[in-house]
Amino acid sequence: MSKDEGLGSQLQVARHDNPKRAPSSAEMAWQERTLEPALKRSPERQEAFATLSDVPVERLYTAADLPGFDYARELGDPGEYPFTRGVHRTMYRGKLWTMRQFSGFGTPEDTNRRLHYLLDQGQTGLSIAFDLPTLMGYDSDHPLAEGEVGKCGVAVSSLADMETLLAGLPLDRVTTSMTINSPAAMIWAMYLVAAEKSSVSWKNISGTTQNDILKEYIAQKEYIFPPAPSMRLVVDTITFGAREVPRWNPISISGYHIREAGSTAVQELAFTLRDGIEYVEWVVRAGMAVDDFAPRLSFFFNAHNDLFEEIAKYRAARKIWARVMRERFEAKNPRSWMCRFHAQTAGCSLTAQQPYNNVIRTTIQALAAVLGGTQSLHTNSLDEAWALPTEEAVTLALRTQQVLAHEAGVANTVDPLAGSYFVEKLTLDTERACYEYFDRIDAMGGMVAAVEQGYPQKEIHDASYAYQQEVERGEKTIVGVNKYVGEERRPIEILQIDESVARHQGQRLAQLKKTRDAGRVESALQALGAAAGTDPNLMPVILECVRAYATVGEMCDVLRRVFGTYQEPAFR
Repeated sequence: MSKDEGLGSQLQVARHDNPKRAPSSAEMAWQERTLEPALKRSPERQEAFATLSDVPVERLYTAADLPGFDYARELGDPGEYPFTRGVHRTMYRGKLWTMRQFSGFGTPEDTNRRLHYLLDQGQTGLSIAFDLPTLMGYDSDHPLAEGEVGKCGVAVSSLADMETLLAGLPLDRVTTSMTINSPAAMIWAMYLVAAEKSSVSWKNISGTTQNDILKEYIAQKEYIFPPAPSMRLVVDTITFGAREVPRWNPISISGYHIREAGSTAVQELAFTLRDGIEYVEWVVRAGMAVDDFAPRLSFFFNAHNDLFEEIAKYRAARKIWARVMRERFEAKNPRSWMCRFHAQTAGCSLTAQQPYNNVIRTTIQALAAVLGGTQSLHTNSLDEAWALPTEEAVTLALRTQQVLAHEAGVANTVDPLAGSYFVEKLTLDTERACYEYFDRIDAMGGMVAAVEQGYPQKEIHDASYAYQQEVERGEKTIVGVNKYVGEERRPIEILQIDESVARHQGQRLAQLKKTRDAGRVESALQALGAAAGTDPNLMPVILECVRAYATVGEMCDVLRRVFGTYQEPAFR
């Protein structure tokens, strides 16, 4: 088997291509004896039965839908290849998923208080959101930051902000996830130096930096630099982390934002895993052995409304990634085969109308993530279609996870839906469709080439448009929006972020620039520019810039001059 072949053709043996199978004699007898008289008395609803992504759903699934189904090949035991049933042998019987609430708003002091509050309420991992200027590599005092400072996340421009943000938090005892992409190397460096200044060894800290630039070009659009230098930054963080910060996940390969942009479940899975393949290929080309870094790769998926489709997606993800790593990249370490992932409930499914319906949606989505075997989970708050969550709303969202963990019984056994004819068939169909996308992207020359051609962007655009048309025609129901619409009588309290945050951050930056060693900053930034124009790993020079209290904007401006900036072309 050649590693140059498309994954789909490599793994043809794993497919079950039986979209229209003949019913068994027993099923035919049931149809004649029971079904047909029942349909005459009470016809089925006149609607298309399909998943949220428009995959047709049959009336009944039986063993005939799984011809040749082999337990060892398709499922395997929990904690063993191909990990369909989970990456851990006992799953939640041994340890519950990490409960995170994505938090970040206002000043570093504001978010620090929220993080402490959530830990006091039983949250077991930190998850930090940054504001738009930070995400785009601008400081809070930049003209382009006006009106956005602290609005969609916490404002962090310098190591001083990061030190305030993390003050008093047990960095050696709690994992931290940070949603940052284009400036990920700079923000991660600030976290590392803040730990260093708190006498916490890099060997003892654990967490995840999102750092997934490909999905920015595909879906979220918060990019700064062109693809090639952006991929270099990702490779540098992965290789540096493998050597210096062994318990940290340097990347969270993210399908969440792909789904939020309107993709189907299969598109989310296929584009995310193919992004993962692209990152592995680039790091291997940079000279690192696959088993030296692959165990620390992590993933981030959306948890949407269709319970069974989501469960099948997660099970297929583990199975596909295990085969990719073992067969395409010839990884030998079983930990390199594991698809470990965080899930977040679907923000795009939440509605401003009848916001308390969002509690129900989030509960169903969280249940899908748990039944699908997530390692970490964030539950959205009921008010997020209006604003960033209030303390009351985020507490209820956390309690949703805790009720699922301790009262619902869903954590008592491993992969409880295994063996369901419907779930197994949906898992196999999801897997097959994912490989078909792999083959198309491989034929284009890989994911970077596909992005430059606009292929995944166009696929998501078309899926999103088709879904919205179905909603507007009433073919897909959104309760409280296009059906069961009632007069809104119950306004909700929302969190307000005013312009005092921008003034506060501007004053902090002005004071920092007065008191820091300007010569040391200038020297560090010059070293960064020189290194960016050559080949060495950029993390050591970025760390020196951070230690000198250079700002995110200053470091990104240096890289803008060397790398240039990216303008997305128009695609048809």
